[in-house]
Amino acid sequence: MRILYVADGRSPTARNWTTGFIERGHEVHLATTFACEPLAGAASMRVTPVAFSEMKTSRGAGRQRGTKKAGIGFVTRARQWLGPLTISGAAHALSAYIYEVRPGAVHALRIPYEGMLAAAALKHDTTTKLILSVWGNDFTLHAPSTPLMGGWTRRALRRADALLADAARDIRLAHEWGLDAGKPTAVFPGGGGVRPETFFPPHAEPAAPVVINPRGLRAYVRNDVFFTAAARIHAIRTDVRFACPAMLGEPEAERLVARHALEGIVELLPKLSQPDLAAQFRRAQVVCSPSEHDGTPNTLLEAMACGCFPVAGDLESLREWITPGENGLLVPPADAGALAAALLRALGDAELRRQARALNARLVAERASFEAVMRAAEEFVEASGGY
Repeated sequence: MRILYVADGRSPTARNWTTGFIERGHEVHLATTFACEPLAGAASMRVTPVAFSEMKTSRGAGRQRGTKKAGIGFVTRARQWLGPLTISGAAHALSAYIYEVRPGAVHALRIPYEGMLAAAALKHDTTTKLILSVWGNDFTLHAPSTPLMGGWTRRALRRADALLADAARDIRLAHEWGLDAGKPTAVFPGGGGVRPETFFPPHAEPAAPVVINPRGLRAYVRNDVFFTAAARIHAIRTDVRFACPAMLGEPEAERLVARHALEGIVELLPKLSQPDLAAQFRRAQVVCSPSEHDGTPNTLLEAMACGCFPVAGDLESLREWITPGENGLLVPPADAGALAAALLRALGDAELRRQARALNARLVAERASFEAVMRAAEEFVEASGGY
């Protein structure tokens, strides 16, 4: 198959999808909306900015530029209001790239703004198939945020020939936002699947009580709640430590650490490679995902595969994976007291963690293993892409 992906090429999820199809022998082209490292094995790659993505040359540089003065939430809201105004202009460049590559299918990884851009570029192209992948906050955070975001979401869904999601909830929401009920859909969790050679449990549970929050700084992740909960836990248990990948050097994270006097208690880590992230999971007992909007977070499944006990926001999509009190705990994401109590319960109940480890390892292996997901995704793309 010849597939042109429209994606944020910096994203581990996008890399997982594209690399997976390259490894299976397909011809992959990448229109990346952000400048990024070359994609090994890609037939071609082109930077196609949209929604001011050209102003963020990297995650770190972009975040520092946007957050020092305004904050993550402000930048997200600004893009929601103004980003759609850039789509039509950006679509001309993508249309030319599509014409040059002549793929059998264009696969956009998330609707804002990659799916919107792809739909605009294919507006007058009735032969090239468009496959959309939606991620956890496409419909719950972005689509209802502004009239333009809602309108472009509906346009993308009308143009789509097929849709993939990482949670069953988002198939339902896609139909509510205008996807034709007759178009093929599928649920493929784990952003293309969890690689067992990278994400696997340690020989024995780590003895040190470490909580890891791998979500980084995002507008929909309640890190303010997480750090408040961490301070409350430290007041009760001084032995607990917290690890936060992708937060080193981030002013917002540094302010939260200082505000709660958590220096030496919280370790702010850089953005990690997949093997290094897996190693951090294996040294933690509990993973925390304090999110208000999510599908199935890749990092949560990866942490579960590494033996971490999950504590997360109580969202419909996460109840597809977590049964509270059996293989994890779910809490109101804005309630620091509830989060602290859940983390303390998880840290204090070795038997609950043991039972959850076995159950979660089986769930991830059965429903989200890389090989199984990629094989099913390949069949789905081939069937729905008109090859």
